[in-house]
Amino acid sequence: MRVLVCTVVHDPQDARIRFRQIEALLAAGHEVTYAAPFTAYGRTAPDGVRAVDLARATGRHRLRAVLAARRTLAGLAGSHDVVLLHDPELLLAVMRSATLRRTVVVWDVHEDTAAAVGMRAWVPRLLRRIARAGVRVLETWAEKHVRLLLAEHAYAERFARPHPVVPNSVVVPDHVTTTAQRDESGRLRLVYLGRVTYARGARVLLDLAPLLPRDVVLEVIGPADDDLRAALETARDDGALLWRGFVPNDEALHRLDGALAGLSLLRAEPNYAHSRPTKLMEYMAHGVAVISTPNPASRELVERTQAGVLVPFDDASAVADAVRRLVEDDELRAQMATSGRAAALTELDWAADGRRFVATLEGWAARS
Repeated sequence: MRVLVCTVVHDPQDARIRFRQIEALLAAGHEVTYAAPFTAYGRTAPDGVRAVDLARATGRHRLRAVLAARRTLAGLAGSHDVVLLHDPELLLAVMRSATLRRTVVVWDVHEDTAAAVGMRAWVPRLLRRIARAGVRVLETWAEKHVRLLLAEHAYAERFARPHPVVPNSVVVPDHVTTTAQRDESGRLRLVYLGRVTYARGARVLLDLAPLLPRDVVLEVIGPADDDLRAALETARDDGALLWRGFVPNDEALHRLDGALAGLSLLRAEPNYAHSRPTKLMEYMAHGVAVISTPNPASRELVERTQAGVLVPFDDASAVADAVRRLVEDDELRAQMATSGRAAALTELDWAADGRRFVATLEGWAARS
């Protein structure tokens, strides 16, 4: 099977796309062409795939990237069995296109797209209702003309017919430590993994650093939005926290091992209500206790698996209290880490979901 994977929005190093789906396809012996904004993000193409560099869609500057992707898809679709789209914008690139007649087109639905519009600072507030209505129209069109693959069971409520769900689960390593280990300076590490944005709790991270016990350091692993970089650089230079910036996926995940706890501090946004944060599952998979805000999907996962502590939204003091509790009660922290790890092994492992993902695309290609 030949699969064309396409994004103009996501970082080419996106974990779901690059390190889970593409790796699963390659492991199953399929050929992959990866069309993504490599140059715009400063990334190199992964081994084993044919890479096509695309323009990046960002802010209000999206039309050029979509039109360029439309030309790319028109030229390459005919030589592939499946075209896998990762951005709702790319649905515009295949509308009234021969691409739809030449191959199986799949939209991988990553998020509650209509709810996500309300979080986009570049969308004027007065136009957000219109934009959400436009997204609903686009989703209706997509359900009639392309195949849908859902990353969460809750996304099914937005569509009239059932569609396959391949959860955004994680690669669970074979061996981890559930012991909190001190670094060379004798400090315990509190980790945050992922892009740093206001919606994902950046303000709390910055306020939290000076509230932590002296023997705990906050380590932030991931790139930041432009409007946050200066504040993070200042906090790093002042010694308030460690900010690593972008770190390759395998190295970033390795840095979770031995951490005191992992932070997931999403704000109370509709787009986060039904999506389990990938970082939560990655902490659990690596045997790290979690501290999370109580978005419905996060609350359900943390409470059911007993993998960590829930804290109120936008409350750095509450997070600091939770950290002190885990420092003082290592037995409790270890129980949470062990419980989270056990849940990851039984229900959050991409090894099983990856096989289901590949089989779904194979089935669609065979029936086309």
